Amino acid sequence: MAEIRVFPLACVVQNYSWGKLGLQSEVAQLVASDDPTAHIDPEQPYAELWMGAHPKGDAAIRDNRIPQKTLGRWISANPACLGAKVKDAFQGRLPFLFKVLSVRSALSIQAHPNKELAAKLHAQFPQHYPDANHKPEMAIALTPFEGLCGFRPVEEISAFLRAVPELRALVGEVAAEQLEQSSASHDPRGVSAALRVCFTRLMKSEKKAFVDQLNTLVQRISREAADGQDTSGSNGDLLLRLHAQFPGDIGCFAVYFLNLVRLEPGEAMFLAANEPHAYLQGDCVECMACSDNTVRAGLTPKFIDVLTLCEMLNYTPAPSSSKIFPAVQSPLDPSVFLYDPPVPDFTLMRIEIPSSIKLYLVSALDSASILLVLRGTAVATSTAAASEMSLRRGSVLFVSANESLSLRLASPDGMLLFRACCLL
Repeated sequence: MAEIRVFPLACVVQNYSWGKLGLQSEVAQLVASDDPTAHIDPEQPYAELWMGAHPKGDAAIRDNRIPQKTLGRWISANPACLGAKVKDAFQGRLPFLFKVLSVRSALSIQAHPNKELAAKLHAQFPQHYPDANHKPEMAIALTPFEGLCGFRPVEEISAFLRAVPELRALVGEVAAEQLEQSSASHDPRGVSAALRVCFTRLMKSEKKAFVDQLNTLVQRISREAADGQDTSGSNGDLLLRLHAQFPGDIGCFAVYFLNLVRLEPGEAMFLAANEPHAYLQGDCVECMACSDNTVRAGLTPKFIDVLTLCEMLNYTPAPSSSKIFPAVQSPLDPSVFLYDPPVPDFTLMRIEIPSSIKLYLVSALDSASILLVLRGTAVATSTAAASEMSLRRGSVLFVSANESLSLRLASPDGMLLFRACCLL
């Protein structure tokens, strides 16, 4: 029998508390569609689907002819499946982790360390920073998606410092004035330095001080909203929403410093190392370097490390529009849209096969890849698969390097797939 190098996966669900509940979750819907025998608990959050070989969520292989039971073990035994360049560059490991996220309530204000800091944090505090790798990541919206991402233009932050006395009281008069003056000077380094002082002073406020100011602010905005006043100058709607989810949390004030980014389905944002962010709501596919390192400072019951976060952040202000990462249509295949970030670890492809096409070739790459079906049905064949595979919404396939896949479409409305790979 020929060696099997293309096979289906059963992927690990993470039930983090911020996830959407039951079948409201895209994650739960995909699992239920792929495996009709799966039990979905309507009270349980289904936050993330992990498609990859990370030790905390190593996918199970759905082919009993393969002796290794998980993808991580199979790759260890068959490292050539990664492709020659990927195998050498990433020491025989799958370099990315592919996910689906379904977000009901805000994730923590967080950033991911670069490689140097990740190694240092892992060595010092392995219980909080579980591995030594960096974690750049990209999110592509499946439904309308909201997140906080990167520092706002200084003019917007200064306007909030003038309009929100509770914020100005925590930052302090001197730091607030310094930020306003730096903006007028047009000196990028001066702006970054002043922004660092302001944000650090806020995040390191004494608990009693920030809880008192937050309560005053929430009461004031609630009163103004009840009286029919416009609270947008105080970012009232978003502040009240986050405070309802995390009452008394310093992270609520981050809405005055970080951009609110709204993505429509198919739009993406790329989060480089040290970029402050927090997903707020919606469903997305996400791809990242294979790591689980996160430095948190608010909107979370988990371990927070304010000092490390404030030290590591990229304090370059930019408008929210600059955070949207463009997809590029492939010149070789009009069905493929590439999201190719400025890191070597991963690339994402959105594959939209129109209903007019009944036979489609998923082309071979010089990289292992993971394929996720979001919409449509097909029968897949490959010389590297032992038999035909039925694909439907929620199906996940591992495709070894240099292997192609033929899809015979069975659905009248075409197919939507996402493919994660590493294009060196």
